[in-house]
Amino acid sequence: MSTPSTSTDRTLQGRTILMSGGSRGIGLAIALRAARDGANVALLAKTDQPHPRLEGTIHTAAAAIEEAGGQALPVLGDVRSEESVAEAVERTVERFGGIDVVVNNASAIDLSATPELSMKSYDLMQDINCRGSFLLARTAFPHLQASAAAHVLTLSPPINLAPRWAGAHLGYTIAKYGMSLVTLGLAEEWREHGIAANSLWPRTTIATAAVANLLGGDAAIARTRSPEIMADAAHAVLIRDPREATGGFLIDDEVLAEEGVTDLSGYGGDPEQLDIDLFLDERP
Repeated sequence: MSTPSTSTDRTLQGRTILMSGGSRGIGLAIALRAARDGANVALLAKTDQPHPRLEGTIHTAAAAIEEAGGQALPVLGDVRSEESVAEAVERTVERFGGIDVVVNNASAIDLSATPELSMKSYDLMQDINCRGSFLLARTAFPHLQASAAAHVLTLSPPINLAPRWAGAHLGYTIAKYGMSLVTLGLAEEWREHGIAANSLWPRTTIATAAVANLLGGDAAIARTRSPEIMADAAHAVLIRDPREATGGFLIDDEVLAEEGVTDLSGYGGDPEQLDIDLFLDERP
């Protein structure tokens, strides 16, 4: 049975996290940081077998979580499916006794301009990014309501209405801003239940397969920070009192600065060469 920590504890020990995706990249880094506290982590993800361009599977992720000190529950499924999400919630509660945290990590990306973007790709982004975030949080709601330390953390950007972002890649922007609207709405709707909802976004591009495959390979990776900066920022958010820390559109380095961490050299990248991430207009 899960025994959630109180909201004032500075640890995720004993808390149960249900995450979409998480086989690799930022999601896995967040899971491993939580595991070092002794958290329980359930992953709802599709990657059962290794992919030639994507390192890691749900099974290797679960093994890494347990090696890091947590308890893992890999649930093979699809966040687009109501049946898969219901199964993930049911199995998580059955295994760990409850759910304290939902992390909306799964996301699809296609930066094509509107004339080149297929409707299949558009629908995929909408269904995983926006619908999946809404569905996972909605399905977990009864269990979040029962937690003393309930958080929904969504990996999505501040809603930047500068026209250049929608003009550059409208389909992707709609899908990511849809995730951010989930944060905006749930923070207000679930405030009375003591459930926090926040979005977290990186200041810079992060060394992930998506960046390597879509934004320029090794040259692009050289201008990134490591996923651990997002993991440390997510950890800092998830140990906050959910009754006081909700409705935020948070940036990783700003979260860490609030925690007194200003030396970011350990996360890699030349500060003068780092690429600022999408939807952010300027360096701090």
